[in-house]
Amino acid sequence: MNLVVDVGNTLVKMAVFENHEILFDQAVDAQYFLEKVKVLFAKYPNISQAIVSSVGQIGQKEAKILSLFCTVHELTHQSKLPFKNSYATPQSLGVDRIALAAAAFYKYPKSNVLIIDAGTCITYDIVNDYGEYLGGAISPGIQMRYNAMHQQTAKLPLLTPSETLDYIGNSTENCMHSGVLNGTAREVDGVIDQYNERFEHLTVILTGGDAQIFGKRVKNSIFAHSKILLEGLNYLLEYNKR
Repeated sequence: MNLVVDVGNTLVKMAVFENHEILFDQAVDAQYFLEKVKVLFAKYPNISQAIVSSVGQIGQKEAKILSLFCTVHELTHQSKLPFKNSYATPQSLGVDRIALAAAAFYKYPKSNVLIIDAGTCITYDIVNDYGEYLGGAISPGIQMRYNAMHQQTAKLPLLTPSETLDYIGNSTENCMHSGVLNGTAREVDGVIDQYNERFEHLTVILTGGDAQIFGKRVKNSIFAHSKILLEGLNYLLEYNKR
């Protein structure tokens, strides 16, 4: 059994895999990470390997304690990768994006795949049909856009996402919701259009915590896959065992 740990900017996601099948997954606050680890190993004592992908707040102390339970691989740009990485600055490539590229490579072999991860930031990552990771783009996420309007103006309120029925807002709050949600959806559609012009038979995957908020607003054909990053990490763990 494998334990996959994805440390994001707000939550720690954990999943237990056996033969590439997810037996358990959960997201917890970072402060409860070690407590949950102990519970997991009590429930799944056959976990022998773990992989940690961290862009957040889990530190060396937590990683060291996890290593007392099993062998731990920390994902970095120096980890072995099954695909060709053509990123100009591989040392700066986020480990979450590496995991998404691995998932695209394994789940959609010999295909052009664009993965859009709608999280704190919105990332776009492309793996071509030659099994080569080319890069992509990074854009502000939905809540980041709300925060910016509130923090960088004198009177605009701080909002959280809310469904809007019309793209023409009839109040300040509705205008802000329309600008963020409809604007983000049009951005995503525009990016997909660009990639469709360059890559034939493009497969588009949408994932991340905010995917459901605006996924239905995107006009292009997409596949929603909430756990593809976890699956990518498990693929990488298996690959680095060799």
